[in-house]
Amino acid sequence: MLVPARAALVTSLLALPAAAAERDDHSFANPEHVRVRHVDLDLDVDFDARVIRGTAMLLIDRTSKDAKRPLVLDTRGLKVEAVETSSDCRAFTEGTFELGKADPILGQPLTIRLPEVVQAVRVKYATGPRAGALQWLSPNQTAGKKHPLLFTQSQAIDARSWVPLQDTPGVRVTYTARVRTPKDLLAVMSAGNDPAQKRTGDYRFEMTQPIPSYLMALCVGDLEFRRLGARTGVYAEPPVVARAATEFADLEEFLKACEKLYGPYRWGRYDVLVMPPSFPFGGMENPRLTFASPTIIAGDKSLVAVLAHELAHSWSGNLVSNATWRDFWLNEGFTVYLERRILEAVYGKFRADAEAVLGRRSLEREMADLPKPDQVLHIDLKGRSPDAGLTDVPYEKGALFLKHLEAAYGRERFDAFLKQYFDHFAFRSITTAEFAAYLDEHLLKWDPEKSVKVKVREWLYEPGLPGDAPNPSAASLAKVEQLAKVFAAGTLKAADLPGKSWSAHEWIHFLTAMPTDIGRDKMAALDAAFGLTKSGNAEVLFQWLLLAVRSGYGPAYGRLEGFLTEQGRRKFLQPLYQELAKTPAGKERATAIYRKARQTYHPMSVEAVDAIVGWKEEK
Repeated sequence: MLVPARAALVTSLLALPAAAAERDDHSFANPEHVRVRHVDLDLDVDFDARVIRGTAMLLIDRTSKDAKRPLVLDTRGLKVEAVETSSDCRAFTEGTFELGKADPILGQPLTIRLPEVVQAVRVKYATGPRAGALQWLSPNQTAGKKHPLLFTQSQAIDARSWVPLQDTPGVRVTYTARVRTPKDLLAVMSAGNDPAQKRTGDYRFEMTQPIPSYLMALCVGDLEFRRLGARTGVYAEPPVVARAATEFADLEEFLKACEKLYGPYRWGRYDVLVMPPSFPFGGMENPRLTFASPTIIAGDKSLVAVLAHELAHSWSGNLVSNATWRDFWLNEGFTVYLERRILEAVYGKFRADAEAVLGRRSLEREMADLPKPDQVLHIDLKGRSPDAGLTDVPYEKGALFLKHLEAAYGRERFDAFLKQYFDHFAFRSITTAEFAAYLDEHLLKWDPEKSVKVKVREWLYEPGLPGDAPNPSAASLAKVEQLAKVFAAGTLKAADLPGKSWSAHEWIHFLTAMPTDIGRDKMAALDAAFGLTKSGNAEVLFQWLLLAVRSGYGPAYGRLEGFLTEQGRRKFLQPLYQELAKTPAGKERATAIYRKARQTYHPMSVEAVDAIVGWKEEK
């Protein structure tokens, strides 16, 4: 029953400034006056010079009546050679532009004076040597060892380091691209890719749906394709592609499961590109072509939750995006919730419950060390890099909020709400305030008694977890946790643990349930019984190596060095380097390892680890 008085009360409690009034603190752009709606790229990829050169033609609309307003774009490190304007997209005349003062986080504003009548702006430019989005790999840094490889990582605000544009998630654009490369390499983008594409060195792409700039992506390398289903497939280097195709065999089932829950997949194909080990994330949800770390190939599908997560972004994040980086939880909290619904549909409730338990425990551990302002979903990031918000809070706290709503209103009603939400905001970028208003209008006010139990303001704008936050459980993990306590207390021998029958999730839970330092003897006993130092599962190995550093377990140090030099995923690098840096001897070891590995890491990982070890350029 609709109760207007109650609806007005809830709405007033959630009131925030309208989306149009919320400026993106991480962009110089002025879309409130001039907005880019389409980008047409014409690029040359020069591996010898490690530079991308070319032009970006931007189709623009005036969004205010003030015709004297310039177009302001975001750039970082770009060498802008010329700017032209056009009133008809055919004839161009030289334009006037200015690069503003450089900001260490945001880069430089590119301000372009516009004629009274204008439809397009064309910028001729080249990327700089420190482009944060680009990683150029020599042949010996690739799996095949024969050809170089280039990949981009635009999220959060690094698109501006390889394309001059309005680099804010609040601006969505369509794009086309022509990309010229060496003839023996294949180029793919977050756009329409033809699985049967021949290697020509001259490639054309089109993205017909509007996307935020952080979802623009390019990879050039020695890549092969394997079909997985009618709409799904995998690209990878030749030595990796067969293993990847086997590991990702359930991808089409993931797609069908999410469609059944939340409506049709609206992006055409869904393919996965397995990246080199230096890729800084587990996955990146570039539309139509997820970029994925090879660390998720475990041989037993135990880590494919990453793919369920990135696929879910096709609804939460790519279809409906956060308008600013303060609203990042709207991408990631929703996506973690959807990810677990996919896993439950494909693998069963136990798998989803296990992921949820591990997620909540990880959130609790991280929040124990986070300042209170960073425990808030609608986080304040002004004056900081958006990467400061890359904690478990937007992911796991956001997912727990949605799980709380599901519990309050029932799964059937909440699923209907989510499907309606994705339809209503499709291909739009929204703020937390807009979500709160929509939640009020389309879910809360329809059942006032239940809405009283949902403390929306506390969830969104206050630190920590509400007292009634969901606390997921999984029977097998509870048993594992109890065994961990008994083993740590010394009343159970390692050889008597049933670890040989445990799943990867059970091992991760066992290791994270251990005290900070269980001692070298217990570490040695576990290693002798289960060979954890030799584990091929990246998540299990990561937790084991953390424990090894904390316990001073020397026999694992060789594997630790190998792990830190063989892959560049920030999720693994940062905690391990941080743990090493807590002691003088550990920091010395960390610096020695980093000296070998630094040149193989992506610029994003380099920035993070530099700060941890206090790196100074060596002469």
